[in-house]
Amino acid sequence: MIFLIAGVVGFVFGAGDQYLGSLFLLGPWTSTVSGMSAPWLVLPFAFGATQAEQRRAMLAGLTAVMCALAGYFLMTLSPLESVPLSHFPSDLIHLVPTQLAWIVGGLVTAPLFGALGQRWRTERSWMSAAALVATVCLEPLALFAVGRLSSPDLVWLIEISLGTSLAAYFARARKTYRRRLRASP
Repeated sequence: MIFLIAGVVGFVFGAGDQYLGSLFLLGPWTSTVSGMSAPWLVLPFAFGATQAEQRRAMLAGLTAVMCALAGYFLMTLSPLESVPLSHFPSDLIHLVPTQLAWIVGGLVTAPLFGALGQRWRTERSWMSAAALVATVCLEPLALFAVGRLSSPDLVWLIEISLGTSLAAYFARARKTYRRRLRASP
């Protein structure tokens, strides 16, 4: 059941991300949010955190991200993006090679972040939490370092704030977990 849910949520996430990026009328923030990488790593972490077994966590994370990519690509080539359905097969053949880096990246990072989510669930691993928090908080800095930080800056400040809130949640949850471990015989 988790794989079905991961597939559906992933597909909707990917399609929604692509569509958000095309809503230029709402302002430049839409393409900036759509271009963020961190949510694509939070997704497999969250699904991995639903699993007690590492292998299932990795597969759940992979399912979510591969379905998210499918949703993203299908939305890119949809009539909602002014692409006639008759162009779909040939456009898909041309789109996939241009997106190979994202596909390979998803094949590598989705199982990894799924496993990190599982380690968080089962051990309250500080390394898992730190990896996710760093992904969210440091994305703007990494983009700035390579000259790819887009505006508006408020989007990046919100991302850093969300990452900081996530760090506070992880710290509190880990402290509670460790207190319970010490209290149990």
